[in-house]
Amino acid sequence: MTQSRNEPASGERGSPSRRAVLATMGALPVLTAAASAAGASDAAAATAAATAVIDTSVTRQTIRGFGGMSHAAWIGDLTAAQRDTAFGTGDGQLGFSLLRIPVPEDRANWSRDLATAKRAAELGVAVIASPWNPPASMVETFVHGSQTNARRLRYGMYGAYAQHLNDFTTYLRNNGVNLYGISVQNEPDYAQDWTWWTPAEIVRFLRENAGSISTRVIAPESFQYLKNMSDPILNDPVALANVDIIGAHLYGTPFANFPYPLFKQKGAGKELWMTEVYYPNSSDSADLWPQALDVGEHLHRAMVEAEFQAYIWWYIRRSYGPMREDGKISKRGAAMAHFARFVRPGYVRVQATATPATNVYVSAYRGGGATVVVAVNKATSAVSQQFTLVNTSASTVSSWLTDASRNVASQGMTGVSNGSFTTTLPARSVTTFVAR
Repeated sequence: MTQSRNEPASGERGSPSRRAVLATMGALPVLTAAASAAGASDAAAATAAATAVIDTSVTRQTIRGFGGMSHAAWIGDLTAAQRDTAFGTGDGQLGFSLLRIPVPEDRANWSRDLATAKRAAELGVAVIASPWNPPASMVETFVHGSQTNARRLRYGMYGAYAQHLNDFTTYLRNNGVNLYGISVQNEPDYAQDWTWWTPAEIVRFLRENAGSISTRVIAPESFQYLKNMSDPILNDPVALANVDIIGAHLYGTPFANFPYPLFKQKGAGKELWMTEVYYPNSSDSADLWPQALDVGEHLHRAMVEAEFQAYIWWYIRRSYGPMREDGKISKRGAAMAHFARFVRPGYVRVQATATPATNVYVSAYRGGGATVVVAVNKATSAVSQQFTLVNTSASTVSSWLTDASRNVASQGMTGVSNGSFTTTLPARSVTTFVAR
């Protein structure tokens, strides 16, 4: 992304080989176990839903995390307190476990995002980086449609560009940040303001040069998850061998295009990440309710239908972002925190009844000795929802709620009876349940 598109108007050489490095990395909800008089009354006033069955023995993708972008050059750096709000997991914090930063083309600016990256790394957050442009000396101009000054990487500089990415990786490593991965190019197919790459050029770079990069390689980061950008990678065994993460952005991507059958067919051993989005827009306040519930649905579909392993927002701190300019989490941020705080890196998504009622979206995850269920109710009325936990011995459930007046507010604990519990999901709400 570029600032104008997002905003309303107003190292050492000779680093270790990539494969060598990778080898070392490696209304209040009513919860009832048995129907009580009060619980029965509340349930009677709510729309009935089909039972949501959570089967922890049927596993899907491994989750790498949820996070956002820090770009000090465009909007200023996060403060020390804001870093802790972004990456902490307590009340009033977002729980982000991923950070994305830019790769400046000028190495004199490589330290610009270092403070935030270092603090994130100290808190166990995985950091990735994306370039918007190669160094100017590596670029040539060409005609791209009506654009007469379009930019692209000169073919003779592919090797030097790989070394540039390697040098940035080494610089961060030497300063306490081990990048989880580095991208070949941010949005190579929406590049009026930066550097264009064709699918064939990306494949050629991956085949001939990416193998020398000393961390995981991310490509292609299409702005709209256009499969014509990533299909050629998946269909080329040599290129595929030298990429580790198929990255995508979801700007304007219809839900119907979220599934990726070719990745399921050919992407074994690779990861699938959503590395940038804001949703549903960048013009409204992130505290607009119930619009912020759209973020909860978007996250649900990204996990369940697209089966992404990561979900990364654009600017962490922005009027339309998960953190307001005053450093407090927004309503959109609260929707993200329902996933980020409780579904931690290494958790595995498990089978769940995805839509037990109209406008109700359920996903479930297993990790850390717990089963985590996130339920988004976009309906204008409450929903009486039973959950049945299969292949788990959980005996208690804790829950957290976001609605018009509360943000990830603890709702206490209840028991599980015969593997089931029932809750009233308030109208227009998000609830996270943690069963142990």
